[in-house]
Parts: sequence; structure tokens; C-alpha cells
Amino acid sequence: MDALTEKQRMLAGQPYRANDPEIVADQLSAADWMQRFNCSLPPEREALLRQRLGSLGDASAIRPPFHCDYGYNIHLGSGVFLNFNCVILDVVRVTIGDATQIGPGVQILAADHPRDAAERAAGLEWGRSISIGRNVWIGGGAIILPGVTIGDNAIVGAGSIVTRDVAPGSGVAGNPARPLAR
Repeated sequence: MDALTEKQRMLAGQPYRANDPEIVADQLSAADWMQRFNCSLPPEREALLRQRLGSLGDASAIRPPFHCDYGYNIHLGSGVFLNFNCVILDVVRVTIGDATQIGPGVQILAADHPRDAAERAAGLEWGRSISIGRNVWIGGGAIILPGVTIGDNAIVGAGSIVTRDVAPGSGVAGNPARPLAR
């Protein structure tokens, strides 16, 4: 028998049930935090971010409204900026490197679900970590899918749906996102 709790399974990227009481309690705590953060003024925002996020580098900022599953799996480097209405589904680790700028309405979705209907009906889900490098620019409305790595100095065009890794220093755009001609 598996000795891991559902939360430990979630954090390890293994199939888990999101209706587990410990996980639901974490979701409710995050919802309470988001309400406070989204109504806060700039002087108190940094303290609220430090209270909830896994790590927060100096001079990083998130403009409300902001939405996440838990917050504690989000790790921001120094000088990171997330514009209005960003969503991070952080069932596993989401890392955003120093000096990265993220436009409004961007969705970073580490949560994933079974392709098999019976497994979905059983309530199973899992996460795949997302890593965004240093000095990346992600245009407004982009969607980053589970398991994607975006390399340092990359650019993701507005409205793009990123389904695969993005090489350092490259640019991608479209649905699905494809490399841009130089």
C-alpha cells in the first residue's frame, strides 16, 4: 500500500485526488489569501506575497487580480513582474526566473488530467512542473501548458499557446506556439 498522502502525491507529480481534505483545506486557505491580496494596496502586497509564495526575489511584483491554486509551489526570482489577471495553477512547482515579465491575462497551467475518461471520472489528476527562465517576456493572454520549460531570454508572443519547450533566446508565437523566423 502507498504510504504517501494525497498532498504528497500531488507535490510529487503523481496521480492524486483533489477532493482530499488536506488539499481542500490548502485551497480554501489560498482562496482567503487571494481575496486579501486582490484587495490590497501596493505597500502591503509584498508582505502578502512573501507570506504565501514558495519564494519571492527582491523587487518582484504581481498586479491584482491574481489567481493560483496554492501559492506555495510558486517561486519567483528577483525583478519578476506579473501584470493584471494572471493565473498560475501550481499543483507542482512553477519557477519564474529573474527579470521575467509576464503580460496581462497569462495562464501558467501546471495541473494536468488523465486522457482516459474513466480515470477522469474517478477524480484523478496530477501536475507537471513548469520552468520559465531569466529575462523572458511572455505577451498578454499567452497560455503555458503543463511540463513546459521556457529558456532564458526567450519571447512568447501574445495569445500564444505554448505546448512544448521553448529554447533559450528564441521566440515563439501562435496556436500552438511555433518558432518565429529570425
